[in-house]
Amino acid sequence: MTTNYTAEYLASLIHELCKLPQETEWVEFKENNQNPQDIGEYVSALSNSAALVGKAFGYLAWGVEDTTHALVGTNFKPHAAKVGNEELENWLLRLLTPKIHFRFLEAQIEGKAVVLLEIERAYRQPVQFGGVEFIRVGSYKKKLKEFQEKERALWRLFDKALFEDGIAVDHVQGDEVLRLLDYPAYFDLLNLPLPENKKAILHGLAGDNLIRVCEAGGWSITNLGAILFAKRLDDFSSLKRKAMRVIQYRGTNRVETIKEQDGSKGYANGFEELIGYINGLLPRNEVIGQALRKQLPLYPELAVRELVANALIHQDFFVSGAGPMIEIFTDRIEIGNPGAPLVATERFVDSPPRSRNEALASLMRRIGICEERGSGWDKVVSQTEIYQLPAPLAEATPDHTRVMLFAPRSLTQMDKADRIRAVYWHACLRYVSQQPTTNSSIRQRFGIEARNSATASRLIKEAIEAGSLVPYDQSAAPKLMRYLPHWAMPDRNPAG
Repeated sequence: MTTNYTAEYLASLIHELCKLPQETEWVEFKENNQNPQDIGEYVSALSNSAALVGKAFGYLAWGVEDTTHALVGTNFKPHAAKVGNEELENWLLRLLTPKIHFRFLEAQIEGKAVVLLEIERAYRQPVQFGGVEFIRVGSYKKKLKEFQEKERALWRLFDKALFEDGIAVDHVQGDEVLRLLDYPAYFDLLNLPLPENKKAILHGLAGDNLIRVCEAGGWSITNLGAILFAKRLDDFSSLKRKAMRVIQYRGTNRVETIKEQDGSKGYANGFEELIGYINGLLPRNEVIGQALRKQLPLYPELAVRELVANALIHQDFFVSGAGPMIEIFTDRIEIGNPGAPLVATERFVDSPPRSRNEALASLMRRIGICEERGSGWDKVVSQTEIYQLPAPLAEATPDHTRVMLFAPRSLTQMDKADRIRAVYWHACLRYVSQQPTTNSSIRQRFGIEARNSATASRLIKEAIEAGSLVPYDQSAAPKLMRYLPHWAMPDRNPAG
């Protein structure tokens, strides 16, 4: 939804709502009821009911007579209202689970004061207020647990809910769509000719579900359209926290920040600018060769690009109040995103690709921001080996994923965990490339000279003892030994 509605739009929206039948589960009219508890329960009920009937938002309007829907005006001033010493909006938000987007809009219509509370629909679970879930039954507000069929219907709906299909802004005219979305970038990035008229442009955007026809008239901009092609993500209040945040620190901790910036554009139209900004912050090495000085990046640019794209594409957009973030330290880069990965971190190389945002991923692949399905982590591991860097580290919690790239570090400077991780990912990469891991390949990975093969043997032994690596055939001669990641060992004794 946009940050600022015009007075004309608000008047049009309220008039449309007033035309609705008396019993509408996603809209409630009040005159002057300012009871905070009642308002909070309505936020829960209208959010859940909007989801159930397929609406992007629920609405609570003050200044409208409940039975006739006539404009009568109100003395309710939401932005001045408090509960104790706490502002009403903050109090409501604190008691909502999960946190959803809502906002109070005030307008003068036909000389009468009207207040509209716009409430985002529930997505992944029913919205609670004060620990209780509410729903609308006809024109009445009820506890959801008392209506089990509606509760079951909601959960069936949530199981199918896709972020990309959600509505970022509803009921806007074509000119407003073109103001909010960077439509030239859409056609340019897909190598399509820019249509000559507005109707054809809108038709093209609708073809990729970036916008869709709105039942109330005009257009709705989908989350897919807004997150990929917003001119300014700040124009979409439900998505502005999803902008990529880049922070550069002085040193190896978060004590002192040098630079901090949030991305302003959509992921697709702003991607190259984002990558350029990140690369501009990353340190570079100066190499002198044959009278020429050349600046080389400390980190492989392809690896950085892949990890940034992965963080954008694979995040869980339903984790509220969090977005993707890149943190740059003197000895590492950390790239994180909300949501646990859909596959175990140790199986990033070999697992079939899975995405919780398939429509977004598909369009990003067509644009060329990510190329092959599931090949991103392979490229990251491969690039760190080419650059002779420590292996990347992937970590996951129930609601967050983080990947670290480390600055150059010699083998003698790596600790045991670094060494084992590097051997493991080397073996994974070799396995999916149909190549065995050997003493020779380990020497090549770490830049170990042939005469020091005993060093490579010690690295292999460490990985085997840690359970990361297994020998393919323990009876093979030492020079013929091959090794596999622990999960790739074939079954020697199949049943039957």
